[in-house]
Amino acid sequence: MLQVYTGTGKGKTTAALGVAFRGAGYGLKTMMISFLKDDPGYGEARAAQYLPGFVLKQVGRDTFVNFRDPDPIDLEMCRNGWELAKKAISERAADIIILDELNIVLATQMLPTEEVADFLKKHSQELEIIMTGRGAPKEIMNIADLVTDMQEVKHYFYKSVTSRNGIDH
Repeated sequence: MLQVYTGTGKGKTTAALGVAFRGAGYGLKTMMISFLKDDPGYGEARAAQYLPGFVLKQVGRDTFVNFRDPDPIDLEMCRNGWELAKKAISERAADIIILDELNIVLATQMLPTEEVADFLKKHSQELEIIMTGRGAPKEIMNIADLVTDMQEVKHYFYKSVTSRNGIDH
């Protein structure tokens, strides 16, 4: 099935990781491809080694991405990440494939939504595919089996609390 976690609220990646955690309890393997990220200090990157059957591939740079005018290297990394995702899905490299932050990549047109939607329509019944990130395009939500729109109601960021290790990243 295809699951989509989107919205302005916190917890989209965390929800996907919860599915991976639950799956590990049943011996399922997970591959998480993190678009727009390349930081071995992220909590999920640190924890990946402790979760049996969990593989994390970060396909991005450890820098701010200008979505209005993306650097060509960011576009190339998104394309390479998508090619990796297609291969992993086609070869059933894992039982669960998490495409972290792919929604925002599509929403900002760093990859063509139609191409991704067409591929996922053909393959989402073969294994569990989870997409995360803000701004999930309607084309993706229309083909999904589950869509959760996480909305921010209150956030401690507005009290000047910065990102905390092990809690926020």
